[in-house]
This record gives sequence, structure tokens and C-alpha cells, in this order.
Amino acid sequence: MGFFDFLTSDIAIDLGTANTLIIHKDKIVVDEPSIIAIDRLTNKVLAIGHEAMQMHEKTHESIKTIRPLKDGVIADFHAAEQMIRGMIKMIDTRNRFIPTSHRMVICIPSGITEVEKRAVRDSAEHAGAKEVYLIHEPIAAALGIGIDIEQPVGSMVVDIGGGTTEIAVIALSGIVCDQSIRVAGDTFNRDILDYMRRQHNLLIGERSAEKVKVAVGSALTELDEPPEEYQIRGRDLMTGIPKVVTISYSEIAFAIDKSVSKIEEAVLKALEIAPPELSADIYDNGIHLTGGGALLRGLDKRLALKTKLPIHVADDPLRAVVRGTGKSLKNMENNRAVLMT
Repeated sequence: MGFFDFLTSDIAIDLGTANTLIIHKDKIVVDEPSIIAIDRLTNKVLAIGHEAMQMHEKTHESIKTIRPLKDGVIADFHAAEQMIRGMIKMIDTRNRFIPTSHRMVICIPSGITEVEKRAVRDSAEHAGAKEVYLIHEPIAAALGIGIDIEQPVGSMVVDIGGGTTEIAVIALSGIVCDQSIRVAGDTFNRDILDYMRRQHNLLIGERSAEKVKVAVGSALTELDEPPEEYQIRGRDLMTGIPKVVTISYSEIAFAIDKSVSKIEEAVLKALEIAPPELSADIYDNGIHLTGGGALLRGLDKRLALKTKLPIHVADDPLRAVVRGTGKSLKNMENNRAVLMT
């Protein structure tokens, strides 16, 4: 190990719409919501991650909270750069006095444009990256759940994140066919928000909608092990007074049904355009679900009914992508084919 190796550190980043995860030295060192709080008057960063999430939708006029990523891509360039920089500072680097430069691997949606790729790369470089490599999310997810992507065997990965759902058929270290749709966790939150307003005259915020989704979210109206009913607090649209409404999982299943159907359609479309030999492999191996959306109750059953294929949910779906990104960084020589410079 040379002296200059001491001055560089390798980090793998899963820059997600909802959460950002960072791997450093084979450990997940940062797992924070992708949000930043800024003082409007001085433009100073007040909080990043969990701390900023606590402030979200509760701020006064001199503080604003920004979610820099929308639909899987950077929507606010300046805020994204500040957020990446702040999260890198959370890593306990070896020597605070000597500035270290970073070699980064960042995962991106497969349906991303060249302009959006450049925004990710520029943000990382401004945040102190010496070298930046990009990797497609479905490939990172496949690596993260232990699929050998180099083999001439087809594997299908469905990665449901916060902003996008990535569906890809992977073989020989590449994506053979893919579908990237901007329907995912955030869309479910908006569906729940709209449903509460229409059905119960209750106005709730994004954070409350997210809590409802986690507590009683379901893709099916009938589950074998139903979760308990959930009490949600918000503002009554008729009287303007705060009130509580109790909701069940079947109501939420009804609320997000259209969005789940869009994901089903995209999965069927990807299966339709897959080459026949790879279709035969998928029939044997089934479909792998990763990302936070894979935790939605009954989604695996619903997809299994629709596709008539076995559905495997990853052991730790939230961290599959970042683990795969970390693997690609650790074994860079072998993974040159999947990394974009």
C-alpha cells in the first residue's frame, strides 16, 4: 500500500430518491433519508438526513427542507451536492487533518438520460470525488443479492425504490432488456394522501402517508396475516380541526391499486421483450424483488398470480443495491464491464 493510497478512500453510494446509503471499507456507514434543511437567509445547511426529516413539513419561513432527488434523478443540483458532501463527512475518515480524495461508485436508474448522468457525476466531483464510476441500479441489485451476472443465464430483477421501479433482464454482465417507470414508493405515498383527502376529508402530510404505508400498506385486499388497524392524525377539511381516522390495510390496498397495476404492466412488458432463451431461464429462476417497495405486503403474491412465475424477495431488500455497488467497487477489475466512467 503506497502513501497515496492513504490519501484516497473508496466509497460506494446508493443515491436514492428516499434514502441514501454509503458503504466504506465493506461496512454500511451511512443510511439516511435523502433530504436537506437549509436556512433561506444565509443558504447555510442546517441539517441532513434523519435530522432534516424531523423538520420536513414543520418549518417556518426562514427554513426550507429540500429533497434533491425526484423520480430517481437529481432535481436540485446545489442541494444534491451539499447533501452528498454532508453525508461523506458522516464517514469517520482516517485522518481529519489531511484531506482525502474519494473514488466513488454511484448507482443510477437504467432509464436515465445523458444529462441526468452528468448531473450525478458533477455533483459527486463537486463533493470531492477524484474518480466517479456509475453503475445501473438493476445490475447493482443483482450483485447485491448474490446473482452471478457474468454467466450466460438470464436473471430478472425488479427494483422498486422511492422514485423509480427498475425492471431488467440481466445476462453476461449487461442489461439485455429493461423497463424503467417513475412509479414507486413516493407514488404510493401520494396515492394514500389523495385517498385520505377524498374518502375521509382528512388532510395529511408526506411523512404521515409514509408511516401509513409502512404500518398497513398492502398490495392485496385480503392477506393471510393482516396487520392491525392504524390510527392516522391530520386536519379535517370540513372543520379545519385536527382529527383521528382509523384505517385498515384493505383500504390502503384499494388506494394504491392503480400504481401497483402499473408496476405489474411494466414487469409483463419486460417479459414480453425478453429473448426466448432468456425467458426459459426466467421460468426456471423466477423474478427477484429488491428495493423498499419489495417490503409491501402481498406484492410478491400479486406478481406471482399475474406472471405465474416464482417471486423471490431479497433478504434485505433495502440494502441490496448498495451492497451490490460496494461489491462492484471492491472487485473493480472483474466488474469493469458494468461500470461506466
